[in-house]
Amino acid sequence: MVAKRPNATPNWRWLIPPLVALILILVFSGTLVHLTTESWWFSAIGFQDVFWTLLTWRGITWVGSFVIFALFLGLNYWFAMRVTRYSTIRLLEGSDLSFYADRAPKYIAPVIIFFMSLSAAGASITAWDTLLKFLNASEFNRTDPIYERDLGFYLFQLPFYEGLQDWLFALFLTGLLVAGTVYILKGTVNLNRGWQYLIYGEAKAHICLLLAGLAFLMAFQFWLQRYDLLYSGEGVVSGAGFTDTHARLTALTGMGFMGLALAVVFIASAGQNSLNLPLTGIGLYLLIYILLYQAYPGFQQQFIVEPNELAKERPYIENNISLTRDAYNLSQVERDNYPAQGTLDRAVIEQNAGTVRNIRLWDYRPLLTTYGQLQEIRPYYDFLDVDIDRYTINDTYRQVMLSPRELSRAPQDRWVSQRLKYTHGYGLVMSPVNQVTSQGLPELLIKDIPPASSIDLEVEQPRIYYGEETNNYIFTGMVEDEFDYPLGEDNASNRYDGGGGVDLGSFWQRLFYAYDLGSFKVLISTQFQPESRIHYYRNIRQRINHVAPFLRLDADPYMTLIEGRMKWIVEGYTVSDYYPYSEPVSAINNAGAILRRGQNTQLLAGGFNYVRNSVKVIVDAYDGTLQFVVTDESDPLIQTYQKIFPSLFTSLSEVSPEVKSHFRYPLDLFKIQTQMYLAYHMSNPEVFYNQEDLWRFATETYEGNQQLVEPYYTIMRLPQAESAEFVLILPFTPINKDNMIAWMAARSDAENYGKLLLYEFPKQELIYGPSQIEARIDQTPEISQQLSLWDQQGSRVIRGNLLVIPIEESILYVEPIYLRAEQGELPQLKRVVVAHGDNLVMRPTLESAISAVFGEKTIPPQPSVDEPTVETPLADDLTQRAIDIYREAQQAAQAGNWGEYGDKLEELEGILEQLNQE
Repeated sequence: MVAKRPNATPNWRWLIPPLVALILILVFSGTLVHLTTESWWFSAIGFQDVFWTLLTWRGITWVGSFVIFALFLGLNYWFAMRVTRYSTIRLLEGSDLSFYADRAPKYIAPVIIFFMSLSAAGASITAWDTLLKFLNASEFNRTDPIYERDLGFYLFQLPFYEGLQDWLFALFLTGLLVAGTVYILKGTVNLNRGWQYLIYGEAKAHICLLLAGLAFLMAFQFWLQRYDLLYSGEGVVSGAGFTDTHARLTALTGMGFMGLALAVVFIASAGQNSLNLPLTGIGLYLLIYILLYQAYPGFQQQFIVEPNELAKERPYIENNISLTRDAYNLSQVERDNYPAQGTLDRAVIEQNAGTVRNIRLWDYRPLLTTYGQLQEIRPYYDFLDVDIDRYTINDTYRQVMLSPRELSRAPQDRWVSQRLKYTHGYGLVMSPVNQVTSQGLPELLIKDIPPASSIDLEVEQPRIYYGEETNNYIFTGMVEDEFDYPLGEDNASNRYDGGGGVDLGSFWQRLFYAYDLGSFKVLISTQFQPESRIHYYRNIRQRINHVAPFLRLDADPYMTLIEGRMKWIVEGYTVSDYYPYSEPVSAINNAGAILRRGQNTQLLAGGFNYVRNSVKVIVDAYDGTLQFVVTDESDPLIQTYQKIFPSLFTSLSEVSPEVKSHFRYPLDLFKIQTQMYLAYHMSNPEVFYNQEDLWRFATETYEGNQQLVEPYYTIMRLPQAESAEFVLILPFTPINKDNMIAWMAARSDAENYGKLLLYEFPKQELIYGPSQIEARIDQTPEISQQLSLWDQQGSRVIRGNLLVIPIEESILYVEPIYLRAEQGELPQLKRVVVAHGDNLVMRPTLESAISAVFGEKTIPPQPSVDEPTVETPLADDLTQRAIDIYREAQQAAQAGNWGEYGDKLEELEGILEQLNQE
């Protein structure tokens, strides 16, 4: 029966070519314009070689995947259509659409294949990193304990092979889907013939060959999974255990050969009409899979391993301990005993004046609020964070806290204000960690706008065009000057003269950016002139990731003042989740909680079981210059990236001593390492198996809540060290106990940078932990009553970090106490608690508290600053008087003498007002 041609309709086919061309122009013109502007940006920052490397290899993976998918799917479609050339689409037979039965596949199928190939190419583009690491692999010079392969195989080759297997499996599966769809629609697959003859002839041969390819790839997958056993989580630790090496390895090897055999069966059955042979092969394959791959390892684990688990798993526990320590750079931790039996006295305190002088009295949390209240100046400025660093100030090595004053938003929500006028933050505020004014406020060494310095550090270029809050693009060198900073009733103006940004001197550049940004104003604004520039990717994390997407970045970039310029330092990490036998950080229950801030998602994104702080990125806050400094040249991952991007990195030897003096051990890396070390300090497999000596982070009280003690930077003299140095320390306690068991320090200065030290307390001695000191504070009547009084009189008490300060062979505990009015946002340092041994006191200043514990004597004077610190001995008398009045008021209330009770409260209110003034 010949299908009738439907009623004649207008022929619109002539519109198809121009429509397709228009769609392609709209789709790809945006890509081409964006690539052009990206090229300009990379060229402006001096990394055009990086751009072309990224573009070339992303293009290779995208184009290669698209072409191979399109050819393979097209070939399978063409062959299936050739086999079924005498058949029509059964679904259209007898309908009004039967006329299109032979024509529709010519137009619809190529479009479907095109989009399937496009989707596959899009999924493959991220493989550029895996491909380049495979081609530029480095060696670890250490082999795994099972297969004795260099560990580089697992980090560089294995991910490529697994990715290739997944890609090929998707290719053959999609080809099978295309061919199968044609055969079903054309009626070649016919259920009426029975299962044995469901499909036959050339169509059956075609399907069998595709299934043979899938079976071969499944065999390849089982073969690769033999290496994945080194990341197994089935045993008592991560990595291959007894069952893995004695049962699962055998099963995977067997299934690999079964996959090859199944592929041979499919090839052999291609020339037969019956499906008996392939169906039998599939049945046997599934049976062996269940018995060998599923049941056999379970039997081995339950009846051979579990009854004698420690003896069977001992060598694998040893592997896990050794390789986990290597993966987190914990193998070289220097361990020593810390007797903590020494008794501090004034002479020892004097000998460690450098340590005592740098005890941090300012907790970064209330200090950030105080900075904001005192120094933000205008509502469009913001202090996002408080950073900790050290400087030589007036010839004295001192620890300071500082925060850059960033522009958070423009005062008006207008294009000119946001893009042209309000373009940058201004200056910073800096204060020593231990100095307090008579009002309980931080002693500001650098403050105000323009920056005023009372020390021998000057902010010569205070403008911040690149920072943590600079998320929008801006223009400089325009007709109208930029706002610089507020100046009385007027504003100071500025014209940018740095090298940052991309030149916008020509009309074509403005046209390209107008199209790329989707802003017509860029094209029509009369503000542009030949020296105009556009600044984008100004957020320093985004800026770094755009150049080096393979680095994971620390959540806490810190600001430094180097030779008068403000420079950000951002920690860059190389990570992998392919390190054999290493415990993955994602297996830690509180992995997110141990990091300082909730926004730190990049470092933990996707998890990992190997990490190195291989790079420190220096970003100039004024011109956005990037410098990628390799600080761990022994890391094979960074060695590989140096091969891939030879022009990107700077050697540590090329960095000036002034810059290196501000490098510090990364806080987030230290937290991850110490978290792993809570269990992996145990070397004995039996002790590790039983978790007999498991540690935890110490806890403290902040704003009434128990929380983990954060590692803290301090300047101190380590045991056996000759002088004080900048270190990062953290105390540990036993699991479910509050006494201290050890403390760890990470060194940051000079040739000692990166060294980890562990000091362990005698297990038979009671060494107070932070939470026990907190409890003693609460149990000391004079202190707890004073804190309760403040809390009840319209103020809020904030207890800062409880610091554990090792001195000589003893421990000093220090906790600052802040007071904040309920109606205000200006925390003031009011008291300092000092504890040593059985002595625990609270005084208005650190010096007076130390004197109360160790006797009167003046610590060597602090370097001079503009406003001297003033102590208020009268406050002690007022405090004691307030406590006495409070007790008398309570006694009057208990006796029912409410008149006297009211009088006492009035008297108490007057004393508290005096204390608040103090």
